[in-house]
Amino acid sequence: MPEFPDDESRNALADECRRCPDLAESRTCISWGNGPLDADLVVVGEAPAEGDPDAERWRGGNLTGMAYTSRRSGRKVRDLLADAGYGHDACYVTNAVKCHPPGNRDPTDAELANCRPYLVGEIEAVDPDVVVATGKHATETVLALDETTLDGFLDSVLDPRRSEALDVPVVPLLHPSYQEVWLSRLGYDREGYVAAIAEAVGRAAGT
Repeated sequence: MPEFPDDESRNALADECRRCPDLAESRTCISWGNGPLDADLVVVGEAPAEGDPDAERWRGGNLTGMAYTSRRSGRKVRDLLADAGYGHDACYVTNAVKCHPPGNRDPTDAELANCRPYLVGEIEAVDPDVVVATGKHATETVLALDETTLDGFLDSVLDPRRSEALDVPVVPLLHPSYQEVWLSRLGYDREGYVAAIAEAVGRAAGT
């Protein structure tokens, strides 16, 4: 079981935000980044899910106010990175979009753009060795800062590339919700994937 983040690690960048009317109406609370501000990695998810009010602690970002704190995706991605050598104290965890999209739909391009200044502020404050982006939308919103697009997300997984705008390497990972679906198609089991993450992040950090 990964360590649950302390409320004091919640890095709230605003008391209120209504840049995206649909998201402001849909959310229960804003799901801010959390973790040490001198972390080795900034881990970027897509957006908080609706959350599970019946969960004891891992209720999800929409209810806890902290990114990647759900029983499924939150625990899974934190466990995965810890097994790759990047535990609780090495990761600052956030989302490309800080609010739960209605119906758990994908965030729109406008919503990603509206939230991107928060993400840039977080990455600049932490100044990590590597940004780890989990899923297509998280990866695209980081690469958009360099006006770069993806021809195919799966082809980009574990392929480090440098963001000149952020002056940091970016390593795309599978979104934890789809990890089991795509791992075998990429030729990995979990153990092999963990080893590949450690190698890719280590290689990126050394560039």
